Amino acid sequence: MIFAAPEMTVSMTTDELRSRLGRIGIWMPPPAWIGADPAATAAAIENAGFTSVWIGGGNATPDAFELLRPLLAGSSRLIVATGIANIWAWQPARMRSDAAALAAEFPGRFILGLGVSHEHLVKSLGHEYERPLAKMEKFLDELDHPAGYGADSELPPMVLAALGPRMLTLSAERTEGAHPYFTPPEHTAYARKVLGSSPLLVPEQALSLAAAQAGGRAAGRAYAERYLRMPNYTRNLRRFGFGPDDLEGGGSDRLIEAIIPSGAAAVADRVRAHLDAGADHVVVQPLDDAGAFAAGQLADLASALAGLMTRSL
Repeated sequence: MIFAAPEMTVSMTTDELRSRLGRIGIWMPPPAWIGADPAATAAAIENAGFTSVWIGGGNATPDAFELLRPLLAGSSRLIVATGIANIWAWQPARMRSDAAALAAEFPGRFILGLGVSHEHLVKSLGHEYERPLAKMEKFLDELDHPAGYGADSELPPMVLAALGPRMLTLSAERTEGAHPYFTPPEHTAYARKVLGSSPLLVPEQALSLAAAQAGGRAAGRAYAERYLRMPNYTRNLRRFGFGPDDLEGGGSDRLIEAIIPSGAAAVADRVRAHLDAGADHVVVQPLDDAGAFAAGQLADLASALAGLMTRSL
């Protein structure tokens, strides 16, 4: 069954965007990274009943927004978002021009997710990872008032990748909301408290449909291993009671069960927990046995989450 979103315009309030997003979307790497056709992937996501797709990978190349176009063109109502675009890779005026053009071509179907990324990725772009919050504040100022081209264009709705209190506060003050990643429902409750009731809160939730004892926990650990090398995530996990032993060797069983649920029932319970904690929209990331995005599991995932796909819980 398809749970379609209503038609949208470029300009909308946060409440309108919240309503049109629905409850559950998909988070995935760029289709080219997994050898998938973007238009076909978007159609499959939409046909499975999910209302959005958030594209990770940093969206850091000059053609990043152009690569999102087939996802939008290949679907009729799917909302496409950058989850996130690495601000260190962009000049604000160029981003404004490219993002505004995409939003104008597909009215109301594009969300611009921005983030400060991670030190090793920023250094690979030739920058020093210094004062990331100040970098984001300056970038938003210049995005609002570009010195170059794009000043007369209208920006799409924006959200920030946010974990800690200062970036969450900035999300509430300067954008439509926050898009946390690699977090438990306890963080969602915390983020909602910091944000207040009005901003959007869109956490990511990785998962394995396989039961823990049937390989789900191993899939989760394979996925978690790369993120546990990133201090932004480990610092945040420590806020919620995870210690050094939890963060080593791909993650303790306790951490893996908390961050990457295994089995259909646990997956549904975890998504519901995010919603109950204050999430407006949860973007789920199904994993295969190797911890990579499982594009072939969309129908099974929709079946597991069928009771949560609408706004009436």
